[in-house]
Amino acid sequence: MTTSRPRPPVPYDFLPPVPSFPVSSTDIADGQVLPQAHVEDDDGSVSPQLSWSGAPAGTRSYAVTCFDPDAPTGSGFWHWVLFDIPADVTELPTGAGSGDFLGLPVGAKHGRNDYDEQGFGGAAPPPGHGPHRYIFAVHALDVPTLGPDAGAPPAYVGFNMYGHTLGRGLLTATYENKG
Repeated sequence: MTTSRPRPPVPYDFLPPVPSFPVSSTDIADGQVLPQAHVEDDDGSVSPQLSWSGAPAGTRSYAVTCFDPDAPTGSGFWHWVLFDIPADVTELPTGAGSGDFLGLPVGAKHGRNDYDEQGFGGAAPPPGHGPHRYIFAVHALDVPTLGPDAGAPPAYVGFNMYGHTLGRGLLTATYENKG
């Protein structure tokens, strides 16, 4: 049952401001509905293609995250945590974060998402909960490697990004389970 409630804030609004840079996708469009391929179902889901450019000078690696601030948890829901992406990489192909991880850059590490898996987990809001926002963020970092091991939880990866983030690009899609 959809109820009128305030929307939770975007977590990046509470971090030190950093320059933004463009993030785009051939699979999803900013402000539009997330395609079914990126929604969790019995067959899993596929991570979207992402491209970025214009990161600040001094960028030595990237991290990519997907966060749903509207999840009814009190703390949102992390769908994807990928870090230690080399600085010369400016695109992830469709599926790099799911399935066989084809196209995942050498050296990149998946943290654990809130499905308790390493990789991308698609949208799965509760039926009738209303539209949820899925914030895909590319974080430009001033270190070549972040420090956590693969499988680290999202909060720990985020804690390690704090103070190392030079810039951030966002792309937000929505999805509602009208089920």
